[in-house]
Amino acid sequence: MNLLLGAYLAVHLVYAQIADVREPHTSLLLPRTYNLVQFAVAGPAVAGPKFDDLPDSWFGIDKIKHFFMSAFIESVSYSALQAAHANYRPALAGAIGITAVFGLGKEIHDYRNPNNHFSIKDLSWDAVGAGAGVVLLSHTIR
Repeated sequence: MNLLLGAYLAVHLVYAQIADVREPHTSLLLPRTYNLVQFAVAGPAVAGPKFDDLPDSWFGIDKIKHFFMSAFIESVSYSALQAAHANYRPALAGAIGITAVFGLGKEIHDYRNPNNHFSIKDLSWDAVGAGAGVVLLSHTIR
């Protein structure tokens, strides 16, 4: 877990350095008037503009942050559930669920924020980070 925390802090420091010299992030804005229920039921293709038109790369610095934060959240959640005397499998399942809720919650927050946008690519990197966390946690002492 200390390794994950160290990696996250290193990535965060690098990102802070890059953010100082880069131009501010510009993206198309989603109006706040979209119906969130329509979005949840029908998906982003019906609730808003085409998300493929928004500038969002697969390998941006924010994707690295999504990867490491998901792995970190999963590790902390698993540790907390183990500390609460949950067995290995229920603790791992709970950690995966908590990580998924955090990732989806962040994207819903981005959807509702006029300065951000919902990104399937961010969710994909959240899932990859959670998968990496599962691989690391599966090698822990049970």
